[in-house]
Amino acid sequence: MVSSLFERRKEKLAQKQATSYTYENHLVDELVDHYKARLLRDTNLEALTQLTPGEMRLRIEQYVSHFMSEEKVIISRNDKELLITRILDEAVGYGPLEPLIKDPDITEILINGFDEVYVEKAGRLETADVSFRDDEHVRHIVDRIVAPLGRRIDESSPMVDARLPDGSRVNAVIAPVSLSGTLVSIRKFREDPFQMEDLLRFSSLSETMSQFLKGIVKAKMNVLISGGTGSGKTTLLNVVAASIPHGERVITIEDSAELRLDRPNVVGMEARPANVEGKGEVTIRNLVRNALRMRPDRIIVGEVRSGEAFDMLQAMNTGHEGSLTTVHANSPEDAMRRVESMVIMAGMDLPSSVIREYVIGALDIIIQATRLTDGTRKIISISEVQKFDDGSHRVVEIFKFKRTGMLEDGTVTGHFTATGEIPMCLDRIRTFGIEMDERLFEVREVVSI
Repeated sequence: MVSSLFERRKEKLAQKQATSYTYENHLVDELVDHYKARLLRDTNLEALTQLTPGEMRLRIEQYVSHFMSEEKVIISRNDKELLITRILDEAVGYGPLEPLIKDPDITEILINGFDEVYVEKAGRLETADVSFRDDEHVRHIVDRIVAPLGRRIDESSPMVDARLPDGSRVNAVIAPVSLSGTLVSIRKFREDPFQMEDLLRFSSLSETMSQFLKGIVKAKMNVLISGGTGSGKTTLLNVVAASIPHGERVITIEDSAELRLDRPNVVGMEARPANVEGKGEVTIRNLVRNALRMRPDRIIVGEVRSGEAFDMLQAMNTGHEGSLTTVHANSPEDAMRRVESMVIMAGMDLPSSVIREYVIGALDIIIQATRLTDGTRKIISISEVQKFDDGSHRVVEIFKFKRTGMLEDGTVTGHFTATGEIPMCLDRIRTFGIEMDERLFEVREVVSI
């Protein structure tokens, strides 16, 4: 009899554990597996998944209550609530990941194997109080994420990129590529995108820098956002793009859809990998070329990584002013070199000097973002690419973050300041009807810790 089986198990665990809490949780684990199997066997799970979350919970609670009454299993009300939640998470959710995905304070989830899970909160990594039964359990959750998207992960294709319904980006790697079992990284995104006011509150930039960024976007300057992994490039791109006037048509192009522009007349396109037969791939470069035929006022490319840089620069150089994109680089100069190398990757048989001129002609502003050692993200530099009639140019820093030290708790101290350079684009900003005083660019320190 099932009830007596659980009673014996409960007695054994009681002898081994010092507290009732531990053995009751083990009992719930067994009940989750048992009733999940019964739901799969005795109910129409597909019909259940079509219900609203509230209706689904009520229906599963009714089934489980019936099963428990039938088997004469009695547990506390709290354990029953936990049991229902766990079954819902396992049957139609993402198992142990579900509470982490729902936690608004968590920005990243990192699985280093079934028994080692980390989360990022406020820019700092910490261990999560969750684990999986085994590696197969992790694989099961990954399969549940990628299957609806028509993607797969197996020994012949051991890496996969996908996204959750809420837009969170998922990357998974399995053996033989991974040496530690199934590895999963989930980059979460807020339901309500960050606004410029949020970045000001986080001390990611100063009020003066904010005014300048709004001005250059409205004045249709071509902007390149540069930074390392996790520096907040996509968040910053979303915030900066919010200043685009509503009368303009915007086309966004991304490898994995992350941008959320709360405005009218936005068209989004997403790249697609090849299918199982190796066909059907749609690259960022394909999408940039196609976007030029869609009457764009602005083109936003989530990130340039390869030959699409050439097509993006071509768009910037041929009338599609005010376009924005991001690149992985550690400084403005490094960003320009990276873009140059990408143009070469596009197969352009041109001298490096010509490619350099092409890049310089297209870019107006380079914004450098970084994640500091204390986990905070800041705009550490805003530079202008200044061009002159004789064909020469220079990259001039307009604003910067000056780091001054570190507190005992690891907090980085510093301040934002203008460099004293008057940007050449100031006249253009004014021609667009935007008043901007030259005194904004005087050297002044804004405290930020």
